[in-house]
Amino acid sequence: MAWRKTIGRVEFVNCEPLFYNIDPSWKVLPAPPSWLTGHLLRRDCILAPIPAADYARYHKELVLVPDIAISSKGEVGSVLLLGKMEFSKMKTIALPTDSTTSVALLKFLIKSNRLNPDLVEMGPDLDSMLARCDGCLLIGDRALEAANTYPELVTLDLGAQWRKLSGLPMVFGVFATRRDSNVEDVKGAHRELLLRLINFETDPVIRNEVLELSSIKSNQTIERMDKYFGEVINRMDDEDLQGLSAFLRMGCGLENEAEFAW
Repeated sequence: MAWRKTIGRVEFVNCEPLFYNIDPSWKVLPAPPSWLTGHLLRRDCILAPIPAADYARYHKELVLVPDIAISSKGEVGSVLLLGKMEFSKMKTIALPTDSTTSVALLKFLIKSNRLNPDLVEMGPDLDSMLARCDGCLLIGDRALEAANTYPELVTLDLGAQWRKLSGLPMVFGVFATRRDSNVEDVKGAHRELLLRLINFETDPVIRNEVLELSSIKSNQTIERMDKYFGEVINRMDDEDLQGLSAFLRMGCGLENEAEFAW
């Protein structure tokens, strides 16, 4: 029953504030976003951040927990379309295999702009993607690194574009659990993560330690990490919930409201 004391986490730095100094009684299972959905469904962990699009797909098996997410109010900085030409001129776009939300969002933006590029699923590697396609979608630390190394290739920040079209925040990742999970187990994991987030928000020493660790992990400057944790946000508020509902409906075709464990 070790899975009851295991929390999944995205292996990128975007949820470092939630996991820094986590109590050692909890085991952490790091994985790419889309992999965490499988881990959750297989009971490898009690709670995990999964792509919002995966919640839409598995909403009959999963429910969400409140307060925490991986979202942006505008620019997200780590969900980027890159290429040597404008979005509207791209004939081929490479899609990564490690996230379903960013892919669903890009497909929504393509449809909204009445474009029709060929979409090619590939491993998330900038060089090989752009060797084959006009543009490529990257997420997480890879997107941060690509934007830092090749800023001229950044064509679209998907968080900013969603905000422009919808007027709402974009929730990329939601924290979910199985419907048949013990609620007290889930609440224990939720309390632990929320405590880490509160410490990050209120304790300057903890915040600086998170920035330093994230800088090392992502090979970005501390200044960039400081800015990044204003772009990617782990606290989910009422406006984020509106954005999530809009994306689930418009981007994923889910008419049901998101359901929460409590």
